[in-house]
Parts: sequence; structure tokens; C-alpha cells
Amino acid sequence: MNNTIKNELNNYILDCINDRILTNENKDDWHFHAFNEDYYIVYHSRAIEWLKEHNLNTFEAIDIVKEYEIDHFGEFTTDINPESIVNMLAFIYGEEVLYSYDVETVEELKTQIENS
Repeated sequence: MNNTIKNELNNYILDCINDRILTNENKDDWHFHAFNEDYYIVYHSRAIEWLKEHNLNTFEAIDIVKEYEIDHFGEFTTDINPESIVNMLAFIYGEEVLYSYDVETVEELKTQIENS
């Protein structure tokens, strides 16, 4: 994951905290609420731009999603279209970002993100 994606996802997580999507009460489900409950990117054209903004090759993005799904679910099921691939990348990278912080509360998470 490149730094532009990490920074964007950190800002998105902060937005989720500020919007009370992530709370101390739902800590075990932070990843779900931030990256699986709703689409991260909507519209194919926006997803294509997202890939370009982050200098991601389309085929590399597909390979990342394919490898993750096979490793975790035993099969590759994501539709191969820009919106589906980018949303799955956000899911994968969001998991990586969230679990990189060793925190117990949203306040600690917010502080660590702001200081990173």
C-alpha cells in the first residue's frame, strides 16, 4: 500500500470517528463499519480516477484482490470492474491500516492517526 492510500484511509477513519460510525461500543466491528457496511467509492468513473490518483495499475489491483480473496476465502469472487475492485482494495487496505494501530478506544485511535 502506498502512502497516498494510507493517508486517505487514515483521513476516512477520522471522518468515521467524527461521524460516530466508529465508537468504543462497536470496537470489534470497526473494520466492518468503516469499510464493509457501505461502498467506499461509488461510480466506475470515480473508481478509475481513484486508481490513477494512487498510481495503481489496474491489473496489479485485480491481482491484490484476487490473492487476498483466495488466501482468506478460498476463491476469487469480486466482479472485475473498477468500482468492485477499488471497494475491495479499500476493504483490504482499511483492514491493514486499522489493525496497524494497537488501541482500545476511538480516542486512542484518533490520537495515533493524528500523530502518524
